[in-house]
Amino acid sequence: MRFQKIMQVDKKIITTSYKQTQKLGEKFAREIFKMPPQKEAVVLGLQGNLGGGKTTFLQGFAKGLGIKENILSPTFVIQKKFQIPNPKSQSNTKYKILNTKYLNFYHIDCYRLKNEKDILALGFKEIIQDSKNIVAIEWSEKIKKILPKNMIMIEFKYIHPERNRRINKNKREIIFKI
Repeated sequence: MRFQKIMQVDKKIITTSYKQTQKLGEKFAREIFKMPPQKEAVVLGLQGNLGGGKTTFLQGFAKGLGIKENILSPTFVIQKKFQIPNPKSQSNTKYKILNTKYLNFYHIDCYRLKNEKDILALGFKEIIQDSKNIVAIEWSEKIKKILPKNMIMIEFKYIHPERNRRINKNKREIIFKI
C-alpha cells in the first residue's frame, strides 16, 4: 500500500497512558506530512470501544498537524473542520518544514449515524476526494460501504490486566492496518 514505505511506526503499539496515546497520534501526524502527494484525501478510520482512546489519539494527531484548537469528539455535531496551519505562518519551528500540502483536517464521529446516507448529506464524497484534506473518522465501521479502499485503519483495544495486577484503564493496544 502507499503508506508502508513512509511509515516509521510499528503496526502494533502498546500505550499505558493517555499522554502516550496522544504522543503516538502526534508522531503519526508527522509521518503523514512525510508522505508524497496523494490524489485524494488521507483518510484514517478509527475503530474501538467507547472510551477506547480514539479521540485521545486524535488530540495528539491534531497537535502534530500544528492545530492549536481543543479537539473534542464531535459526537453531536458529527463533523468538525480545522484549518491546518501554513508553515510560513508558524512561529514554532517544529512545524515549519512539515506541512506543504494539506489545508484542512476533518474530524468525523459516526457514532450516532444510522447509515452512510447521513454522512453523504454533509459532503463526505467531496471531502475525501480533495487531496488537501486529512480526514479522521471515529466509528468508521458504521460507514464502511463508502470508505475509500486505500485508507489507514487504526484499531484501539483495551488490554485486560492479568489476575492479581493493578488495573490500568489506560493500557491499550493500537493496531495500524495499512
